[in-house]
Amino acid sequence: MKKSITKVAFAAAFAAASVLGLASCSKDNGKTLYLYNWTYYTPDEVLRDFEKEFECTVKVDSYASNEEMYSKLKAGAKGYDIVVPSQDYVSIMINQGMLQEIDQEKFTNRNNINPVVLEKATYDPTMKYAVPYYFGAAGVCVNKTKVPAGSYARDWSIFSDPQFKGHATMMDDMREVMGDALAHLGCDVNSLDDTELNTATKLIQEEWKPNLIKFDAEGFGKSFASGDFWLCHGYAEVVYGEVPEDKWEETIDFFIPQEGGASYMDSMCILKDSKHADLANEFINYIHRPEVYAKFLDAFHFPCFVNMKAEQYMTAKPMYEASQMNNCTLKVDLGEGLDKFNTRWQDIRFTD
Repeated sequence: MKKSITKVAFAAAFAAASVLGLASCSKDNGKTLYLYNWTYYTPDEVLRDFEKEFECTVKVDSYASNEEMYSKLKAGAKGYDIVVPSQDYVSIMINQGMLQEIDQEKFTNRNNINPVVLEKATYDPTMKYAVPYYFGAAGVCVNKTKVPAGSYARDWSIFSDPQFKGHATMMDDMREVMGDALAHLGCDVNSLDDTELNTATKLIQEEWKPNLIKFDAEGFGKSFASGDFWLCHGYAEVVYGEVPEDKWEETIDFFIPQEGGASYMDSMCILKDSKHADLANEFINYIHRPEVYAKFLDAFHFPCFVNMKAEQYMTAKPMYEASQMNNCTLKVDLGEGLDKFNTRWQDIRFTD
């Protein structure tokens, strides 16, 4: 899942150089943890507090996509201890023997994890290899200054609404758009049924696409803030990150339709060849102390869904209520079945 928390572009600039530095990690004294994570995904305060308590050093390297992370590891990058892949790549990495088991005796905070989240993590529901870090979903952003309150549906059919024609955009992401269309039709977002996929494709082409300016993965936040886009499909943080905080309430109506949709979950995993597995297990357990996890949520105004006990320690108002994600379904690795999505997405994107 591509992240858009803020300034993701910096990730690639440091990737190559950091590998060289990590290659020498065997010279450390065993008190250095090497974290390979999404850009700006763990607050510095959390890292520094962990270093102080455990008398260690945390070195962070970052990536901007699962593909970048996976390709780098498969190409032979060494030295990392923890990675934070999304659900489909967790599944792939488990099957390929790239991860080691979590030390359950050290994971004393396991009971803080929301059971609903584990039910959705069908690839590792017992957290044998992967401990949930964050569960998120794309939703709908409406500019309240442009359309009257109560004048639009609060489900995926909103993209068929003619009042948004010429001022709407959806993500340039086939699993997201087609998954949400499938959810709207009452189907599984991971469906490989040809009839269901064809019906979803027709819905997008004939009812949603005519209202869209374009499919846009990240730039929609700025256009929403400027007033050009009135209706956007995407991650809340992209829009909230562009609109001044004192204007959030009067400008943004963000919601995830009750019918559900596609979602992602990033998890903390320990690599098979980690040289600091004990420290890595301590870090994973530390993150899920409720008061620590709350600092992570507050830093990004994220809703509290993974670690429910953290909510009592939160001081920042989340962008939306966590309960809105209850009906969302994780996008799983479809293997060769992904070609069914690819073929139809090409028709959607490039056929008038």
